[in-house]
Amino acid sequence: MHPRAGTPALPEDLIDVDAVVGAYYDRHPDVDDPAQQVAFGTSGHRGASLDSAFNEDHIVAITAAIVEYRRAQGTDGPLFIGRDTHALSEPAWRTALEVLAAAEVQVHVDARDGYTPTPAVSHAILLHNGAATSEGVRTSGGAGLADGIVVTPSHNPPRDGGFKYNPPHGGPAGSEATGWIADRANELLRQGIGSVRRVSVETALAASTTLRHDYTSAYIADLPNVLDLDLVRASGVRIGADPLGGAAVAYWGEIAERHGLDLTVVNPDVDPRWSFMTLDWDGKIRMDCSSPSAMASLVQTMAGTAGAGAPFDIATGNDADADRHGIVTPDAGLMNPNHYLAVAISYLYGGGRPGWPTSAAIGKTLVSSALIDKVAADLGRTLLEVPVGFKWFVPGLLDGSVGFGGEESAGASFLRHDGSVWTTDKDGILLALLGAEITARTGHSPSQLHAGLVEKHGESWYARVDAPATREQKKALASLRPEQVTASTLAGEEITARLTEAPGNGAAVGGLKVTTPNAWFAARPSGTEDVYKVYAESFVSAEHLGEVQAAAQQLVTETLG
Repeated sequence: MHPRAGTPALPEDLIDVDAVVGAYYDRHPDVDDPAQQVAFGTSGHRGASLDSAFNEDHIVAITAAIVEYRRAQGTDGPLFIGRDTHALSEPAWRTALEVLAAAEVQVHVDARDGYTPTPAVSHAILLHNGAATSEGVRTSGGAGLADGIVVTPSHNPPRDGGFKYNPPHGGPAGSEATGWIADRANELLRQGIGSVRRVSVETALAASTTLRHDYTSAYIADLPNVLDLDLVRASGVRIGADPLGGAAVAYWGEIAERHGLDLTVVNPDVDPRWSFMTLDWDGKIRMDCSSPSAMASLVQTMAGTAGAGAPFDIATGNDADADRHGIVTPDAGLMNPNHYLAVAISYLYGGGRPGWPTSAAIGKTLVSSALIDKVAADLGRTLLEVPVGFKWFVPGLLDGSVGFGGEESAGASFLRHDGSVWTTDKDGILLALLGAEITARTGHSPSQLHAGLVEKHGESWYARVDAPATREQKKALASLRPEQVTASTLAGEEITARLTEAPGNGAAVGGLKVTTPNAWFAARPSGTEDVYKVYAESFVSAEHLGEVQAAAQQLVTETLG
């Protein structure tokens, strides 16, 4: 933990916006350096212009590759494009438009020339492709299908840029698509991007193929079909919303006005340096709404002043593209994301959504808390446990077989009241407003409801730590087989399962999960650093969690040799 974690940023912590943007245009990647090539993670290509990892060349090549990919897939409808508030997002957005217009792709830009949250782009794609109709969503098999691009590095520091592609299913692109796009983009970089046709951004914005779409109104007007906002309004629940300087900044005020909610935008400022942020755990500025350090200002606001109570019944935060949520309550401060996921699931499946089919499964990533497993069993619902990555929930959300999909990093989405799809990407605005609905209907805060779940199912201790690993060890970890793990016990308990494939869909974990009667750990290699991540949970004690973590690292080290 950095000594200044949770304290306000100082001038020396802030980026030089001109230098960051200047490097985007002036620097060119070394295509033989893996760190400067196009590489899609679970949320697109990310990097810093100052590191020659996110520059104009990258965006020209990636956009051109997306044009080729969508044509090969028969996707010839509109492409919905949005951007967040990072300094590199507007330059990359402009570059993408220049390539898309030259390729005569019909592009829908924001009608208000504003910022667009990731869930609003997913929502737009799905509505165009048939969501909320009796025919359902169409993702293949014909002309006119829409897809999208979101220019965002999510919660990454201000110096970073990001660029992600959402195909016609509206969710994060799968590895088949991203692998093809990345390979083709790197090929174009090696050939030289001079071969890619472009027009000026002025010509692109004036082109007949560039249309205006009111993402804000379309998304906000549709919210009553997925949330009980009449109940929230009637109850008078006081909501504090902090967009953390991100893309949801204009959405929250309009949500309050359109739906008559007692909602205050705690901080309406947008600053590409994020000078108003408190530093994250490592001393960096990072818009992670699940981090107590990054959310310290909102937590302090909720704590009230001497002699005064909390100003809100519930407060929420979002990251820069609003696909994540943070929930702050007067009695507990910032909730652990796992705790809130369990409460949301208990509420939605325990009577909060009577219109959902009883067969609708509960989706969780395998590194999320086992408290969710206990809640699912108590509700008598099917649990779908998948690898890390929201893309694994997309098919179930599309066809209604999964009512809720959530991951431990504070990302989730769920179905409309009638059991049809809302978004197939994470929706931090949705989950934040659900917290207000839960408070309104139950009369209790989500943290109080979590205490009830703990009383019923037992308390757990959960943490994630990083351990050093060479590239060879990371590669070996990603391709482990269960029989390679020969240990029979973990932290004093018998090992009950060794998983390298997710139970819910049989997909490769890209690592290892080991379970015992009262604990588990999962180890996955980092895609960007020479470390592997160890997620662990114990239903015994904090001390036992430490034993599980130590035993996990020893087991992984011994297994990898």
